[in-house]
Amino acid sequence: MQTIELIGAVIGLLYLYLEYKANKWLWPVGVVMPVVYVWIFFQSKFYADMGINVYYFFASIYGWIYWTRHSRQEEKELPITHTPRRHILPLVVAGMVLFVVIAYILVQHTDSPVPYGDSLTTALSVIGMWLLARKHLEQWGCWFVVNLISCGLYLWKGLYPTSVLFAIYTVISLFGYIKWKRMMERQPIMASVSSSTVKPAK
Repeated sequence: MQTIELIGAVIGLLYLYLEYKANKWLWPVGVVMPVVYVWIFFQSKFYADMGINVYYFFASIYGWIYWTRHSRQEEKELPITHTPRRHILPLVVAGMVLFVVIAYILVQHTDSPVPYGDSLTTALSVIGMWLLARKHLEQWGCWFVVNLISCGLYLWKGLYPTSVLFAIYTVISLFGYIKWKRMMERQPIMASVSSSTVKPAK
């Protein structure tokens, strides 16, 4: 288990670096990484985390296509924007429903040792991945909470390389937010206009 965890940690750090740089090549890496973690979490009985990595696999394919195909006459790549206000309530409701459903499944049908913690991080991860695929700045705040909770869960379970990786993720989530915010402010005027037309959350 330690060897495959280390491999997953290396791939995860590469993924995080590319995400930090808002580089579209994070998505091919994001297709490979879930395959490794499905095995890790299955062996550790983190069933919801195992399931979320299946979602990550397909979401990474979606993100790759969405980022790559997005083009306009004035700009060559998808701009970083705030999450539109009209999306906030649906995202909150979706997150709450996911948490309740996943928690019920884990409590009633699995031997998960941490059903509620696993459910919370999984529900938030679904939201965070959607925000990332849409290149919304607030995805970093979502990942900060996920990474912080996950770090504690994996440490408790004895997945030490994975817990160290998520501790690093937690710290970099803060720097990632700052980095993306600065990048957003330096984008061409049309990107700013695109962001403002969807009434960004403040």
